[in-house]
Order: sequence, then structure tokens, then C-alpha cells
Amino acid sequence: MQEIKCPNCGKVFQVDETGYSQIVQQVRDKEFNKELERREEELSRKNESDLTIAKMEQDKLHSEEISKKNSEIAEKENEIERLRALLENADVEKKLAVSEAVQEKDRELSIKGTEITKLMSDIELQKKESELRENNLAEKHKGEIKLRDEEIERLKDFKARQSTKMIGESLEQHCMAQFNQIRMTAFPNAEFEKDNDASSGSKGDFIFRESAGGTEFISIMFEMKNEMDTTRTKHKNEDFFKELDKDRNEKNCEYAVLVSLLESDNELYNNGIVDVSYRYPKMFVVRPQFFIPIISLLRNAALNSLEYRQKLAYVQNQELELNNFEENLNTFKKSFADSFRLATDRYEDAIKGIDNAIAALNRIKENLMTSEKHLNTANNKIENVNIKRLTKNAPSVREKFEELKTEK
Repeated sequence: MQEIKCPNCGKVFQVDETGYSQIVQQVRDKEFNKELERREEELSRKNESDLTIAKMEQDKLHSEEISKKNSEIAEKENEIERLRALLENADVEKKLAVSEAVQEKDRELSIKGTEITKLMSDIELQKKESELRENNLAEKHKGEIKLRDEEIERLKDFKARQSTKMIGESLEQHCMAQFNQIRMTAFPNAEFEKDNDASSGSKGDFIFRESAGGTEFISIMFEMKNEMDTTRTKHKNEDFFKELDKDRNEKNCEYAVLVSLLESDNELYNNGIVDVSYRYPKMFVVRPQFFIPIISLLRNAALNSLEYRQKLAYVQNQELELNNFEENLNTFKKSFADSFRLATDRYEDAIKGIDNAIAALNRIKENLMTSEKHLNTANNKIENVNIKRLTKNAPSVREKFEELKTEK
């Protein structure tokens, strides 16, 4: 129980805890509401004051901006007036210059006959100089045309052979040198040797083999074919496919590659690495510049399957079931073959670029030929120049020439 004293009568009475709490809550709520109303009034007055100050500052900034704009407009108007005055002065100076030029022209027309003779001499000299320049220009254009023709022939030869750099050496020696240059860095564990086993009646040129952990994961039979440009009977690449496939099978090689300079004008073989597995399985034809790239492509693809090959050897030794594994391996090989064919298509872009360059050089040649025709036309026009034509619209000059003729 709580005792409460009445402030009016002074009587003390008792209330329980619930009643006391209610009385206290009433008093607290009333005081809280009073304080809240007071705070709201103060906040309202403060906001109004801030708005008034902000409005005054905004009006001040606006006035300053308007004043600045007016000042800029006045400056631009002054600049316009100044430029207008300069333009008027320029017109006056132009008219004065035209007048002086006319007077100077009149003085020139009053030159005596000796000066006219000098003018004719200068015209004759200029004519000879023009003829000399035309001859020099024609010779220069002929030289440029010759250079363009040589450039076109060089590009055609580049397209067919593409920097094989085999001057004074055979194709086999060139390929061996190319491989030996990078053997220790790119293929330190590989074997690349001549095929000297002719027990079956034929042999290839080179065999590339590489193993890892006792498991051979890549083997390639190489055949190199070249012939002199003066050879009367030209061979085709297809002539050697059958024999190359036979050598590949007899030497237990997985791939067969024909490195060839035959059919130098055949666009199919000039485009890069050509997959001819539609004729014989796992066979490719390349130009000598793609000799190292074809090894790298086939080797890198085989490295991806090295783990599977090692597992296959283990399973074979244990006489386990191989059907599912071989199916997965064949799926991988098919996927690689598809990716490889897509990669070879990229080489076509380079060949198209060379074709475009040749076409551009041909257009330049045609333009130079047309320029030579125009120069000949200009030369004919100069030869037709005479005093009568030169003085067609200058009667005073023509009269001076007549006077000179009369004096002579």
C-alpha cells in the first residue's frame, strides 16, 4: 500500500500498487505531452527561421548571377562591335589593295617590247621545263609501276612458299634444322630421327615419338616432298597419301603428316594445316612453315590424354574391362579433331589478307597507268600553246606583239 497526501485538503489516504502506478502514469503522460508540444513549437520556429535565411541567401545568389550574366552579355556586345569595325576596315583595305593591283597591272601592260620578248623567252623556257618535268614524272611512274609489279609477284611467291627459307638446302634438312633449334626447350624428351627401316620395301622421312613415364603418348610419321620449278611432270600431294599411310601403319605411328611444297598454286594447301582424314585416317598436309605448329598441336592434344593412356595401359595389364574407357577416349579424340579443324580455319584469314593486298596493289597500278595517260594529254595541250592562244583575251598584249612584228 502507498500513502498519498491531497495537496488541497491535506488529507492522507492509501492506495494499492495498481492505483499508485496509474496515478504516476497519468502525471508522467501529462508532463510528457507538455514537453512534446513545447519542443514542436521550438522546432517549428527554428525551421521557419532557417527557411527565411535560406531564401534570402538564394535571392542574393540569384541577383549576383543575373548581374554576372548581364556583364558577360555587355562584354560580348562590345566584342561584336569591335569585330564589326575590324571587318569594315578589312573591306576598305581590300578595296585599296584591288585598286593598287589594277594600277600595277596597267603599269605592267605598258612595258616595252623588250619585256614582251623576255616574256616569250620565259614562256618557252617554262614549256621546256614542263616537258622535262613530264618526262621525269613519266619515268618515275614507270619505275613505280615496275616496283608494284615486282611487289605483286613477291606477294604471290610469298603466298605459295611463305618464308620457308630453304635457299641452298633441302626440305628435309630445313625441317631437321627447325626442329633442332627448339628441341631442348620445347621437346627435350622427344625422339625425332630419320626413318632408316626399309625392310617393308618403303620408308618415311622422319618419325617423331615422345613418351612419359614409360608410356608413349604421341607418334608421327613425316614425309617431305619438294620438286624443282623446272620439273616437267608436276606431282600432286595426293600421289603420296597411300604410301604415307602404309608407312604410318607399318611403323606403328598414330599420325601421318606430309610436309609439302608441291602444288604451290593450290589454295587448299596454301591456307595452312589441311586435314585429309577424309581420305586416310589421322593424316595432315602442311607447308614447311607449319611444320613446328603441327607437332605442337598434336603433342599438346596427346598430353591431355596422357593420363588416360597410362590408365589404359594399367587396365590392360590387369586384364580389366576396357569398353567404357575406350568409348570415353574416342569421344575425346573426336572432340579434339573437331576443335583442330576449327583451328585450321583460322589460317584462311591470313591468306585472305594477302589476297586483299595484291588486289590493292593492282588498283594502284591501274591508277598510275591512268595518271600517265593524263600526263600525255597535258603534254599535247602544252604543245598546242602559241601566242594567238595566249593573247586571246588580252588585246593590248596582242597589239604589242603586232608592233614588234612590224618593227622587225
